[in-house]
Formats: sequence, C-alpha cells, structure tokens
Amino acid sequence: MPDATTPQWERWRESAQVAAGDAIRASWQRIERLGTIGPRSRRARVFRRFGDGSAICFPVAALYGEEHIELGEGCIVGPYCSLSAGVMPGQVIDHSPVVTIGDRVLIGKGSGIVGHHTVEIGDDVFTGHHVYITDANHGYEDTSLPLGKQFAHTRPVRIGSGSWLGHGTVVLPGSHIGRNVAVGAGSVVTGSLPDFSVAVGNPARVIRRYVEGDGWVRVDHAAGDAVDHPTGDQPAGEG
Repeated sequence: MPDATTPQWERWRESAQVAAGDAIRASWQRIERLGTIGPRSRRARVFRRFGDGSAICFPVAALYGEEHIELGEGCIVGPYCSLSAGVMPGQVIDHSPVVTIGDRVLIGKGSGIVGHHTVEIGDDVFTGHHVYITDANHGYEDTSLPLGKQFAHTRPVRIGSGSWLGHGTVVLPGSHIGRNVAVGAGSVVTGSLPDFSVAVGNPARVIRRYVEGDGWVRVDHAAGDAVDHPTGDQPAGEG
C-alpha cells in the first residue's frame, strides 16, 4: 500500500490498478450472469426438457445434442462443465432422451456428463467439482486403428436419487449407483453400488452399508462381501 514516502505517480498507478481490478471483476460477474443459460434463454429451447429454475452456468466447456437431453427443475450445472448427447454435434440419434437429469441436481464446476446412449441421474443428486460420468468408452481390439477411432459398445449408467459423488469421481460405462449413495473423492465407479451405502477407491468398493435394524455397518471384503458388477441392464435403485 502506498504511504507518505511513495512518489505520487506510483500512488496514482496503484490506485488505477486497484480500480481496474475492481472493474474487471465486476464485469466478469456480469458476464457470468448474462452468459448463464436459464429456462428463458434461446439455447434452453433446444433441449428436450429444460426445467423451471434450472441454470447452466457460464462459461460452458462443451454443450451439444441438447435435443436429446432432459434437465429437471431447480438444477444447477456449474461453470466449465461439459454436457453432451451423442458422439459429435449434429449426429443423428435414433432414440431420445440420451441424458436424463432429475430435479434439484447440482453438478460441480468442471464436471463432464457424456452420453452416447443412456445416462440417467435421479433427483437431488449432488457432485463435487471435476466429476466425469459417461456410458461410452474407446475400444482397442483392432490393432490397425488408433484407439481414439475405436468405440466400445455403450453400457447404460444410472445414478439413484439422493446420491453424492465426491470431487474427481469417475463413473464409467455400466455403472449402476443406487439411492442415497456416498462416493468418496477420487473414486472410480465401474459396477453396481447398492442403495444406502458408502463407497471409495479405484475401483469403488462399498465400505459401509445401512442395514435395517442394525444401522450403518462396515463391509468386510475379506469375507467376500464385495461390490457386485452388473452383467445386464438391471438398475440398482432408482435412476
């Protein structure tokens, strides 16, 4: 901070820098408000459904396939998020919706939801920042092609109502997360997590479950009480 011994031109410069910083921050806040997609935005009309009271915050990292995306009421999709249906913009998809997001869902900053066929997220699901959810993956079987040009078969993803996905969680194709499931930060979900459970790790394993009459109990994996891995499309809990 300038004091009485500071030359006048330096005091002017510092005052100008403070004023410029304040103006930039105020302008950016206004840009964020104006750039946010809400129910009355022209972009929202493209969605298969865009619920009242919902918002996709600015800036958006990637957004396409909106006509195959349903966003419920009272949702917030944080800034720098990606939300997409299909492999690329303009792709003709033979079914809809591809991505379904329930009511009162909060998607953390920098997260990505990438659906090629079926991604279902229930009501009141919250995520931390930088969470990635997808029903698609790349293949590797053809040794004559780069992996980036190969696609594995899609496997539906379902996340039950009331669940929480911690910071940096990755939900991979075929994952079925039940209702009121807490997934620890940095976990990688590859299979099925039952209702009312806590899971952590890579791959995510259940460490606590709620048992009627006993309350919350620890899961002993050494005794074989491990996470089930789905073999079909049967969801665990609500999607």
